[in-house]
Amino acid sequence: MQTDQVSDLLYEVADRLIMPRFGSLDSSDISEKQPGDLVTVADREAEVELGRRLCEGDSDALIVGEEGVFSDPRCLDLLSRVAHAWVIDPIDGTRNFARGKPDFAVMLAETRFGETVRGWIWQPVHQRLYIAEQGGGVTCNGTAIASIPPSPRTVPLGATYLPVPGEEWAEVKVIRSWGSCGIDYPKLITGEVDFLSYRSMFPWDHLAGALMLTELGGRIATDTGEEYGAGVIGRRLLAAATPQLWVATRDGLFGE
Repeated sequence: MQTDQVSDLLYEVADRLIMPRFGSLDSSDISEKQPGDLVTVADREAEVELGRRLCEGDSDALIVGEEGVFSDPRCLDLLSRVAHAWVIDPIDGTRNFARGKPDFAVMLAETRFGETVRGWIWQPVHQRLYIAEQGGGVTCNGTAIASIPPSPRTVPLGATYLPVPGEEWAEVKVIRSWGSCGIDYPKLITGEVDFLSYRSMFPWDHLAGALMLTELGGRIATDTGEEYGAGVIGRRLLAAATPQLWVATRDGLFGE
């Protein structure tokens, strides 16, 4: 599928299956995949529809969806090896969505033999669509993002989903993130924060944003220095606006 066709598909599915439920979910529409990890009927229906429509263009493509993987995790093992895959997060920031908060996104990444070649982040409430193409840069609502703005801060400012109580660092400042990687990564590439730190590395959360970041000269890698991509696992994930800032932040956070 062409990039614009995929974008139109994200708009359509969000308008038809996600936004009508925003702020109007019943308790029966929300459940837990595991303690504290919410899923809604909108997540499930949007993922099924996106997967079905994306396969119309290539019936052999592997579909890796956040909700589907929890039922059958075997497809994660294939992601780094298959010729073509789509990685779907139908609603990134489900907790925000379920509570009627605007910070959530539809995220999609396309991979070829484990390498991310295209990524989309659609923020339906904020009406912002970010697209990255390998070697083609990043756009927001059709306007190219030339680069990540230089940070004006003397102490790097970063965000993480769940700051660990009692952890304080002199070299960096850490705030709570926005509860959605589909909000976090755009904040990073537009200069609102200097780095992001995570304890999970699920591909549906990170592949699209990682491509956007690296297209703009940033770096994303595990705390041991392994560059992030499909199939990479580790203890912590660190994304920073520049490679130099990644090293400084890693040293500040992890003391290495």
